[in-house]
Amino acid sequence: MRKCERCGQVLSRYNTEPVCASCAHAPALRPAVDRAAEEWLSRSGLATGLHDHEAGNALRAYRLAAGLSQASLASMLGMTQQNLSQIEGGRAASMEQRQRIVEVLGLAPEDLGLASQPPPELGGRGSRDVAESRARWRAERRWLNQHRNELARLAAQLYPDDWRVPGTPLLAHPSWTVAEPIALRSIGLELDESPHAVTVDGSEPAAAPVRPLRASNAPFDRYTAAIKHLDPPRLFESRPSYRILSADLGDRRLRFGMAAYFDKLDVSEALGHETAIACMRHRSGMPTADQLGGRLPFRELIGDPFIADRRAIIPAITTLTIRLRRHPSPPAFLLHWRDPARVATAGGTYDVIPAGEFQPSSVALWDRHSDFDLWRNIVREYAEELLGAPEHDGTRSAPIDYDAWPLYRELDRAFADGTLSAHVLGLGLDALTLAATILTVVVIDDDVFEQTFGDVVHYNDEGEIVAIGGNRSAEGVPFNRDAVERLLTSEPMASPGAACLALAWRHRSRLLGV
Repeated sequence: MRKCERCGQVLSRYNTEPVCASCAHAPALRPAVDRAAEEWLSRSGLATGLHDHEAGNALRAYRLAAGLSQASLASMLGMTQQNLSQIEGGRAASMEQRQRIVEVLGLAPEDLGLASQPPPELGGRGSRDVAESRARWRAERRWLNQHRNELARLAAQLYPDDWRVPGTPLLAHPSWTVAEPIALRSIGLELDESPHAVTVDGSEPAAAPVRPLRASNAPFDRYTAAIKHLDPPRLFESRPSYRILSADLGDRRLRFGMAAYFDKLDVSEALGHETAIACMRHRSGMPTADQLGGRLPFRELIGDPFIADRRAIIPAITTLTIRLRRHPSPPAFLLHWRDPARVATAGGTYDVIPAGEFQPSSVALWDRHSDFDLWRNIVREYAEELLGAPEHDGTRSAPIDYDAWPLYRELDRAFADGTLSAHVLGLGLDALTLAATILTVVVIDDDVFEQTFGDVVHYNDEGEIVAIGGNRSAEGVPFNRDAVERLLTSEPMASPGAACLALAWRHRSRLLGV
């Protein structure tokens, strides 16, 4: 393994020089850390015009959700109660006031008219109790999206140490972990389409506090019904999905059944929302794990999160894509910002890309078998998230002809000649939501990447692909110690993406072939 003589970073196989690109281009007598502080992740953050009602609705919803009086909230924000009352009543808040609200309360900038895509009107039709229930629910959900990373790290402390993936808020059963990355195509998959019942589905009384009122004295029956009617992201539909029945990576075998995508969200997002409520109502900052005792009844009902017949464990496939750049550029990986207005899960976080649910491309019975393949699922996500192709929405009447699909053929050819490799790093559960993920990494040589993904889109249906400074999306983020550590410790990373980064960095010598 060759390393840079100046910073110790692992060198790309294409790098014939003794130093990495960053060190080779660093100005004399100027430490690399200074440059890193100046150039970091950049997103567009497109702003819209301000609307007088936005700040008032957001403040009132937050206050109701947190159980605060106007006097208490006004004191927190450094304004008078009269001023707060006027803003809640529809008076325009100043730019400085909006910015302070974001800083102090952690509300999303878009809720205050400071960023793109303002949310739907808070409140609801019908009686006052229904409107206030819905307003509280929206405020809680937006607070959840603003604090997912903190909440996930807190939730991880609720579980045994030996279940945690070091340095990340991800949980893994011993049979879900591997000592070394496993070749993706060496994993054996089995599909059992017979019915498999669950004992927890999100309709239980323990989950009632996270479901707002649909009508007076009548809450929504499922968490996804509330999302659909009160705060729907751009992408939100229930599709057939593969459900884990058993998993043992030691034997390289994964056994699946069938379920629906909303079966996952009705439990996972309800768990996240329950944790958000408990933390919002804690009076002195973020609580400790011990202080959450007795305040998470739905999580307690689930118990051991790895018991596959207790709930529908429906995995996503999260893929870290590493581009082996030619000298003098170091290896780089692609990073995604998940827009809360577009996605139902992990909104407001960075994640590696692509990432998508492990599910057939349509509701057709033949696609259950044709698409029951990890690599095929990953390639479909590449097409959608990197190249901007329309998502396979289940409306086709014929299966995908993978052998005739140019993108699939191109990547398969690279797979065969060794210019592309794909490995499984393990399986895990996000500690906050207990949503499952199959963790994978794909390493692509520079020529193949440029030919296949040279025109990576900047925006896709789930958010924005980001890079360092003003670089193109395809340039990605340098796969080096500084960037990895900074993302894992200082940025709001989705748990699966954080785990992929941490594990890939641990196994970088094998994965990069250096």
